[in-house]
Amino acid sequence: MSEHIDNLQHEIRRFPPSPEFAAQALATPELYARASADPEAFWAEQARELLHWDTDFTRTLDWTNAPFAKWFADGRLNVAYNCLDRHVEAGNGERVAFHWEGEPGDSRTITYAELTAEVKRAANMLTDLGIRSGDRVAVYLPMIPEAVVTMLAVARIGAVHSVIFGGFSADSIRSRVDDADAKLIITADGGWRKGRVAPLKPTVDAALAKEGEHSVGTVLVVRRGENEIDWVDGRDRWWHDEMAKADAEHTAQPFEAEQPLYILYTSGTTGKPKGILHTSGGYLTQAAFTHRYVFDLKPETDVFWCTADVGWVTGHSYVVYGPLANGATQVLYEGTPDTPHPGRWWELIEKYKVSIFYTAPTAIRSFMKVGRQVPDGFDLSSIRVLGSVGEPINPEAWVWYRDVIGAGTAPIVDTWWQTETGAIMVSALAGVTTTKPGSAQVAVPGISVDVLSDSGEHVGNGNGGLLVVSRPWPAMLRGIWGDPERFIETYWEKFDTPGTKNRRMYFAGDGARLDDDGDIWLLGRVDDVMNVSGHRLSTAEIESALVSHPIVAEAAVVGATDEATGQAVVAFVILRSDQEDAQTPEEANGILRAHVAEQIGAIARPRHVYIVTELPKTRSGKIMRRLLRDVAEGRTVGDTTTLADTSVMQIISDKLTGGVSKG
Repeated sequence: MSEHIDNLQHEIRRFPPSPEFAAQALATPELYARASADPEAFWAEQARELLHWDTDFTRTLDWTNAPFAKWFADGRLNVAYNCLDRHVEAGNGERVAFHWEGEPGDSRTITYAELTAEVKRAANMLTDLGIRSGDRVAVYLPMIPEAVVTMLAVARIGAVHSVIFGGFSADSIRSRVDDADAKLIITADGGWRKGRVAPLKPTVDAALAKEGEHSVGTVLVVRRGENEIDWVDGRDRWWHDEMAKADAEHTAQPFEAEQPLYILYTSGTTGKPKGILHTSGGYLTQAAFTHRYVFDLKPETDVFWCTADVGWVTGHSYVVYGPLANGATQVLYEGTPDTPHPGRWWELIEKYKVSIFYTAPTAIRSFMKVGRQVPDGFDLSSIRVLGSVGEPINPEAWVWYRDVIGAGTAPIVDTWWQTETGAIMVSALAGVTTTKPGSAQVAVPGISVDVLSDSGEHVGNGNGGLLVVSRPWPAMLRGIWGDPERFIETYWEKFDTPGTKNRRMYFAGDGARLDDDGDIWLLGRVDDVMNVSGHRLSTAEIESALVSHPIVAEAAVVGATDEATGQAVVAFVILRSDQEDAQTPEEANGILRAHVAEQIGAIARPRHVYIVTELPKTRSGKIMRRLLRDVAEGRTVGDTTTLADTSVMQIISDKLTGGVSKG
């Protein structure tokens, strides 16, 4: 059996940047040449150009204790000063930092001067509450300005934030608080979601009421939802009361470049969550660099909108740190894309004249399901760059995004990176790259990646394998909080060559293939690769083939145990809204099985195609294929607590009892 992941699907459409766009673009092909010639010198140049250093560094990278890297270690800076004060001091205090919109329609416009003033006061408030450099602060907030203020204030005083997505359970909060030994939790009474207030403080109360001692001395509460909450005297305090007491003036002190900045827990489905640790100087350098050059950011004129919640790494790097370090103007939105109507996002793009829009393939496919008539009802002519993040985007969704949202002209940057990498690693550069629908393209300048076989050999163009990062990079994780052995075992052991410690390679856990040009196509998590009759097939390729059919809005594919073939392909499909009554499940099953065989080959034809109304997704929009595999193999469905809607699996299970299959 081949070590390679089979490469079965081919995409031939190409979209070069327009001459007009390329002529004004920040990035040029020469950027790659400079970075390739001397990656360390390149990153040193970016660090000095993009950031303010109170003390310049004399050494760029220390990799002597691989895989524990140090970047710019003897340099000193303050992350919040780089995101705020220096823009005000440069005369840009009146530039808008955020156009904030609440789900019910309330809004605030916050300038850099105003945001700086709030963060200074909040930094004093945290100090008054006993928080010191190195202390951990848990953050459990909706997408409101106070979430950004909190993160920057924590960073300003050298403390470490652990942001927990505002939909996670009490168990999730408690496990993260205990692991980080957090002294303070900042939360809100509630936040608006899908037309109602979702309570937040009651979940924090439940987390702290669980058995055993905890480290939290204070719970700080932002008033947002106006919902009733319980109050614990001596522990609970109102944000607005404490802010009113705090001094308005605060001078940012510099910290070492390796000062811990944040811990972000990956939402693993089993075992103890992994606290991914990021530090300051290297992380901020790469976040700012990629935000500037991948999206072709012009901070004087662009309005940038990344739709991610700050509870995810995308929100850390491309809502808070990267854009603010670059002095960008952004949109910050509290609610869901379909509340109070399915065109809410497009309405906001029209209202604030968003020019760079960055969102997830899951959202794009949900808009495809509703149909283009909704976005067509809004003026989206301000958009000049589109971005995709979160999982591989299938070519049909890519082309729909470009044609319908980008008017057939906006470059699309499909970005690959992870919580662990801290910032974008693989992407087109707007204005430079001739894009291919569905391809993440090439490593960004200064980053080295490869695709290897299981035995560590380069797979060569035209083949699939395992995606690795072959050199250290500035925004890389510095460890798993409190567990260095797990850090090495999880990310560095697979391709560790004995006796060559400094050549260790980071294994991302993702499959990828190289096309004939050497460009990268992501194939999803290696866990999602199926072995069908000796062929290693990617779920992403089969899902892409399914979504290319005009009746399909979204698809998820898993491999289920099969006596004859080892594993068989099982597909779960959501039809587009105008197709739901156009054919029976039996007819759709036959059409789609034949379509996959035609697009990819008979080896990939699904054994079963189930028509469903929803797919199980985490709150960040990732499909939980593990749960679908349970259903496909007739097992009891596993833990569903990380799902955005825990009822989805019951609905799917009920559907399958009367489902359609064809062998």
